[in-house]
Amino acid sequence: MPPFTYELHEISHFALAPARAMSDMAQLWLKSPANLFSYTHLGKNMVATVELFERMTRRYSKPGFGLASILVDGDRVPIVEKVVWESAFCRLLHFERQFEKRLATPQSKLLIVAPMSGHHATLLRGTVEAFLPFYDVYITDWLDAKTLPLSAGRFDLDDYIDYLISICALLSRENDGLPLHTLGVCQPAVPLFAAVALMEGEDSPHIPASMTLMGGPIDTRRSPTKVNLLAQERGSAWFKRNCISAVPLGYRGAGREVYPGFLQLAGFMGMNIDRHVSAHLELFSHLVEGDGDSAEKHREFYDEYLSVMDLTAEFYLQTVDTVFVKHSLPKGEMVHRGRVVDFSAVRRVALMTVEGENDDISGAGQTLAAHDLCFNLPAAMQTDYLQEKVGHYGVFNGSRFRNQIVPRILDFHGAGKSARNLSLVGV
Repeated sequence: MPPFTYELHEISHFALAPARAMSDMAQLWLKSPANLFSYTHLGKNMVATVELFERMTRRYSKPGFGLASILVDGDRVPIVEKVVWESAFCRLLHFERQFEKRLATPQSKLLIVAPMSGHHATLLRGTVEAFLPFYDVYITDWLDAKTLPLSAGRFDLDDYIDYLISICALLSRENDGLPLHTLGVCQPAVPLFAAVALMEGEDSPHIPASMTLMGGPIDTRRSPTKVNLLAQERGSAWFKRNCISAVPLGYRGAGREVYPGFLQLAGFMGMNIDRHVSAHLELFSHLVEGDGDSAEKHREFYDEYLSVMDLTAEFYLQTVDTVFVKHSLPKGEMVHRGRVVDFSAVRRVALMTVEGENDDISGAGQTLAAHDLCFNLPAAMQTDYLQEKVGHYGVFNGSRFRNQIVPRILDFHGAGKSARNLSLVGV
């Protein structure tokens, strides 16, 4: 990356501070109920304009999950979010349901492995919410690299895999004999798959009962997307030169080499720029028309989507090289700490793959490739599902995810019938 790119990004944000201050004052004046001008058509257009300016120049902080309660068999059950394990670069969150009565049928633990690809784990809020009525849910909450001092050390793909092995061991020991299910969304499909293979190869007693890989880049040679083709064309050295920058002063991680989240966001936005422009034009129209519900849906989505985090340079570059350039995993050449990962060792962990028909990040067939590598896993322990009419985001969020994908995952886990007929009994 050209020198001082991160610094220039910071300077551009601070340079807009005076304009943002004027915009804030304008909003206070325009939105005042006592200001009759705000009720006119021109006034409404001005209100919409200053809000769009504020949202387009804002720095979005990490949002919270905000899951205060969930319905379980018709009863509203409070949720307490707890950190139950942590290391330098990750926290394991537990969404502890506060039952007043115990369940007639105990529920298994579900570990959701969130992507470390620029967005926060809260992007999977809908995923967590969909499974909470049926499982004791945990999720990996990866930390923003720019907030971690150099003294925290390095973090690469090998470390990521080690973290997952440790977390599986923790949850397996505490599972009271019930199966542990794991689910990797997008990028973590690769490290989760590798972690399971390594545990199987060591005959670990802590292997999960299943792994569900959703929209993950197992073999990016299949149905290659723009992202895959770019990586193949440019090569690892290009990404190191053009995508890595040092965190500037002002952050705890100053001096750490990272792949900045703002670059990842720019790439995502650029892939569907017409859609994002249209969405913001629609927000403008909703604000002028007074359509508060539609405007709020837009705000909720983009508050999450525009909140990004930095990745450590070593993790990003190792992932690009292993997954997208060398295709080490499908070739059987993926290495973890000097040891080749043997996916033929997978014999006891059931495998489900889920893909989206219109996925423009991980093309259809890329996740399905995991089955070819598990040739020693009985066919009865494998299944795949292609969801029609959804893109990458729809694989783990939205109405089709809730209504069509989730029931299939429940059935795959053997929880379909019992989970949908839960009953609470008195303690």
